[in-house]
Amino acid sequence: MKFDDSQRGSVSFKLLRTLLFFFLFGNALFNYLPVAYNTENLRQEMHAAVLQGMSLPPTMGNPVEVTKKRITNVMKVNNIPSYAYLEVKQVNNVIQARVAFIQPIPVLPFGLYDYNYQFDYTTNTGTYLAKE
Repeated sequence: MKFDDSQRGSVSFKLLRTLLFFFLFGNALFNYLPVAYNTENLRQEMHAAVLQGMSLPPTMGNPVEVTKKRITNVMKVNNIPSYAYLEVKQVNNVIQARVAFIQPIPVLPFGLYDYNYQFDYTTNTGTYLAKE
């Protein structure tokens, strides 16, 4: 069986193309997953902080301040950017918390492309129980 010159080396090119694809996909996943995990953890902790703040006895302090302090601590633990917007307020005997930020994620190596991950989430004591 005789091969043409155009067919020679096609396997190595396909292997190189496949390895490049897996490298780029792996790099994007490696950079995106921790941010997505941390924001989902922040979302769950926001629910818990709002519920705990609402059920706080009056002797423990202002529920809004306690909830804000807990969410701030969770934001530090989850590597949320320091410029994130945090608002905790009491509306009609319900505590409402909102966190919003945009975090650039380097999807392609060498700074070729950064994806702007947008997180804007608002929760209150009623949404957590009604969702389930």
